[in-house]
Amino acid sequence: MTNIPETGRTPRVQIRLIVIQILVLSLLGTLGGRLWYLQIRNGDEYAKEASGNHVQQVVSPAVRGSILDARGVPIADNETRLVVSASRTELLKMKDDGDAVLAKLADVLGMKAADVRDKVRLCDAKTPQPCWNGSPYQPIPITDEATPKQALQIRERAEDFPGITAEPQAVRRYAAPGKANTAQVLGYLSPVTDEEITKAEDTDSPYLRSDQVGRSGLERQYDKQLRGKAGVTRYEVDNLGRVIGQAKSDEAQPGENVVTSIDSRVQRVAEYELNEAMKVARTEFDKNTGENYKADSGAVVVMEAKTGRVVSMASNPSYDPNAWVGGISGKDYTRLTGKDSNYPLLNRAIQGQSAPGSIFKVVPTAAAINAGYSFNGPYQCAASYSIGGQVFKNFESKGYGPISLGRALEVSCDTVFYSLSHQEWKKDGGIKPHKDAKDWFYKTAHQFGLGKETGIDLPNEVTGRVPDRKWKADYWKANKDAWCKYGKKGGSYAQQIAYENCLEGNRMRAGDSVNYSIGQGDTLVTPIQMATIYGAISNGGTLYDPTVGKAIVSPDGKTVQEIKPKSHGKLPMTKKTRDEIDGALAGVATRGTAAWRFGGWPQDKIPMHAKTGTAEVYGKQTTSWFATYTKDYTVIMTISQGGTGSGASGPAVRKIYNALYGVSEDGAIDKKKALLYTPQKNLPKVEKDGSIDSPKAEVYPPKAEEQATEEGQQQVAGDNPAATVPNPNTGTNRDTRRRSARPRKRRRSLA
Repeated sequence: MTNIPETGRTPRVQIRLIVIQILVLSLLGTLGGRLWYLQIRNGDEYAKEASGNHVQQVVSPAVRGSILDARGVPIADNETRLVVSASRTELLKMKDDGDAVLAKLADVLGMKAADVRDKVRLCDAKTPQPCWNGSPYQPIPITDEATPKQALQIRERAEDFPGITAEPQAVRRYAAPGKANTAQVLGYLSPVTDEEITKAEDTDSPYLRSDQVGRSGLERQYDKQLRGKAGVTRYEVDNLGRVIGQAKSDEAQPGENVVTSIDSRVQRVAEYELNEAMKVARTEFDKNTGENYKADSGAVVVMEAKTGRVVSMASNPSYDPNAWVGGISGKDYTRLTGKDSNYPLLNRAIQGQSAPGSIFKVVPTAAAINAGYSFNGPYQCAASYSIGGQVFKNFESKGYGPISLGRALEVSCDTVFYSLSHQEWKKDGGIKPHKDAKDWFYKTAHQFGLGKETGIDLPNEVTGRVPDRKWKADYWKANKDAWCKYGKKGGSYAQQIAYENCLEGNRMRAGDSVNYSIGQGDTLVTPIQMATIYGAISNGGTLYDPTVGKAIVSPDGKTVQEIKPKSHGKLPMTKKTRDEIDGALAGVATRGTAAWRFGGWPQDKIPMHAKTGTAEVYGKQTTSWFATYTKDYTVIMTISQGGTGSGASGPAVRKIYNALYGVSEDGAIDKKKALLYTPQKNLPKVEKDGSIDSPKAEVYPPKAEEQATEEGQQQVAGDNPAATVPNPNTGTNRDTRRRSARPRKRRRSLA
């Protein structure tokens, strides 16, 4: 029985009830199906994902691999330091969120309580540094410079410091063996960024928030090999973040070690002699500017001629890479990167580009011969060369009469190259070039490898510039508007130049061509490019990719992956031409512009070849260049605003060779005193247990000169404040990382 009269159940009502019943049953069926799908068919998958919401990771950083010199001496490694860390998980369990514990900790460490609290707060968009940007479950380092006494206090009074640990950990150290700094070659580390973490997520080498990443030099180039793989321990936590168990643990895998071709002894000599040359240059008077030379920066490269391996690479001003360890202070960062710093972070051997001056003349010499000119000439070496109303003078306006191209290299006769370049310019059509213009002088420069990277295994190498017709057109297009706006007919020198460039800056003028022929004008090269070229002349014509890395060694020493020398081409010259140029460059060292710097050199036993260069730069003093080679090595030095090539750089280069070969000032050879009489072919010996013999690194110069050495370095630091930058916030403790007097074991483990 129902309360609804039978007559009330009309067919329409009955249909509506049936529809409602069907809808309800459909919804129940859909819900049931979905529950079956979630709980039965995909139940395991979703259960696994859900459990992940209750698992947190704690990362154990991997020990970063060492960087060793060619003999196995560590130039970047790790040292064990006492690191005090705090666990946020433990601190947050306390009523005051651990404030009392952190205050006591600050008192023990001699820090401000506010500074310690800032260290453990989590970073976000509104929180300034210092703060922690890693996992909140990761122990957060408070300091990596705790003393044994401080660590003992914390550990013995563990009940007063819940959640605080004081444990030995590996910290990066740039050792500077024998005072060889090697800063720009090594580079430095800094914490990984969120952007880098995201970018590397799907690669075979993802980052963790605790990772330190190489930012320049070898640390960046070989970061993947050096970094290793961090260990990860996974903890099960409840919804309040409390640990209730350990889920899984993966042990950290130490990074691989990089053996380099750098010899720390030769590196020290190169750094020291470059610095000394700059000091001396600053005492010399520049009659063109009416003041002493500024000698504000410089670089030197020592390379194996037959392989392209870099034995030494120095750049000045320099800095202390240990300033970055543990985080660089704002003050130090400004000193390294500020407008008045002269940018010591730059590796001027691969990033410093300038006009090469006369060391470039080997290029137009080869170009002239390729264009059909005779090496023997004769060619008129006049005091000057005129084009229209413009006079181009020889250096010091000295003429030598009819000479060969070889003699032109020996005495560095500009007018011979002016004439050859001008003739080729006219043959190619001058301002209106022929469609089939040969452009031998520019084409040959590209074939020498100029205007592009050498391929060295260091980041951020620059290309230099070959100012050919294409470059002229592109450069004019990019700068035309600015030139036309600034230029003024009859105005200042700079305004007149801008006016001329506005009108015809896209055209290769005769003056452009003759300036280019002696390495002036818009031509730019780097020291590493010229080292590659002169090394190729030495070895018979092979252009090698310069390399610093020599081998990758596994932490246990069982796997050694050697980095073989690679060639990227041949010099564009025949063997006959190579031999003729080689003979001329030997003449430079014995009877030419460099002879006065190689007096007494044992030429019969160790044939020396050289080329001097003095490049003019508008608005600056002249740049000194000195390019040399023997059958084993090529040495290139340059000093910005330093004066002449043989005058400023010559003595330093000679002393580098003296050290390499054990040559005294009177020309006697003592192989026992030679640092590297022949290039080192073998890798350092790795024992079965992964250890490696690490020989002692001698200090250069001898002890009697050490005081003068230190005074000289301080002077450079005074002229260029960022030349050596310790971290004032870390006191002597951080400085100890580099120059510790503590005894070291001769044998060390690669792991």
